[in-house]
Amino acid sequence: MQIRRDKRARLLEAGHEPYPVRVGRTHSLAEVRARWGHLQAGEETQDVVTVAGRVVFVRNTGKLCFGTLQDGFTTQADSERLQVMLSLAEVGDEALAAWKADVDLGDHVAVTGRVIASRRGELSVMATEWRMASKALRPMPNLHSEMSEEARVRQRYADMTVRDEARAMVRTRAAITRAIRETLHAEGYLEVETPVLQLIHGGAAARPFRTHLNAFDIGMTMRIALELFLKRAMVGGADRVYEMGRIFRNEGIDSSHAPEFTMLEAYQSWGDQKSIAALTQHIIVACADLLGSRQVQSGEHTIDLDGEWRWLGVHEGVSAAVGEEVTVDTPMSRLVEIAAKHDVELDAGWSDGKVVIELFEALVEPSLIQPTFVCDYPAIAQPLARRHPDEPRLIEAWDLIIGGMERATGFSELIDPVIQREVLTEQSLAAAAGDPEAMQLDEDFLAALEFGAPPMGGMGLGIDRLVMLFTGVGIRETILFPLLKPH
Repeated sequence: MQIRRDKRARLLEAGHEPYPVRVGRTHSLAEVRARWGHLQAGEETQDVVTVAGRVVFVRNTGKLCFGTLQDGFTTQADSERLQVMLSLAEVGDEALAAWKADVDLGDHVAVTGRVIASRRGELSVMATEWRMASKALRPMPNLHSEMSEEARVRQRYADMTVRDEARAMVRTRAAITRAIRETLHAEGYLEVETPVLQLIHGGAAARPFRTHLNAFDIGMTMRIALELFLKRAMVGGADRVYEMGRIFRNEGIDSSHAPEFTMLEAYQSWGDQKSIAALTQHIIVACADLLGSRQVQSGEHTIDLDGEWRWLGVHEGVSAAVGEEVTVDTPMSRLVEIAAKHDVELDAGWSDGKVVIELFEALVEPSLIQPTFVCDYPAIAQPLARRHPDEPRLIEAWDLIIGGMERATGFSELIDPVIQREVLTEQSLAAAAGDPEAMQLDEDFLAALEFGAPPMGGMGLGIDRLVMLFTGVGIRETILFPLLKPH
């Protein structure tokens, strides 16, 4: 690094700006390849271009130097690379010596010259002049020496300069979010933005991040869900609405959980859990089609996103897993015995519904590789969902499990403000008793419901987990700059 800083100082002393405002690039590297890629070995043109890019390879010999430039990547194409050649006869002694002395791997340079094909057939720019565009003060990773996973995540900007897979991940994620927006737009959904800073956290069972607003001298939280404000928009007359935004939950960090992640939530008036499930399937299949296949590899399994997706009741799944019938009427004592038999740990304060959910998550969920809408949850699972019309101890809600992992959730929304107040009051009492994940009583949200909300279905889809499905990597790899513990 000191050597590179010395080179920067030397450039300044010589009157050469190491970080010029502009370099006058006439063609991207991709444009050069597209226009002159047909040249045969040894063929030369008189076409002069100015190209620019990062130096990822350099080989300096006596009177002829070679460098490989790499430019940026876009939604249409990955980074392109192009060879540049500097000969004593073309650039002169001073410019060639400066190249050898000043240019390091990682620098950005601009090169002007004729487009040719080398004797080995490599498309190249034969330089007549060059200039520094941005002097790199840290050495870039070696193209042929893989970075550790920790280094890749901590220095994603360096990772992307050398690793094709890192750039592909960024493009894949962009393609997925674009496919989601295009699909929802075609279905008539309005994209809106709701507050990140909130007075009361709600919409999910999660521990929030807390902060303080100096202007009002009040405590606030960062949102844990998008739900409650999107439902306010539905009360206001938005027929179909969605938001794709960042969510913040002050909880554990592992291969499938991050404290800051991206969530899609969508709500449709006059819908229910079935219609919103169909929308969710439509969105995921649209993403698969954009990426090129409805068959996704997950370890040793091939996940088929085509055709009808299975529906499975929670109690039905637990019954099959434990070898005996488990229903909403199964006594708590028997549920505890079943859990002990299958080595499922329970907390003493859990209700029977919570125990059933725990049994399902431990014994059934990991085995659900093909897309499955898990439905008929105990009411404790979703305080904001409508009760099941045939069994009030259950709710009209589902979790979408693909590859043994929850990818989305949806339900027929509870719109009765009286029942919603009762449910949120129970939640607020749990919060007052010390439950950090319980929701609080949101009077403004209840006031909105009292104005009258249409029957609706709603869903939440984790974007990071969707990218994980299509790429087969952990959540840290799908987030461009994930939060990491400091060194």
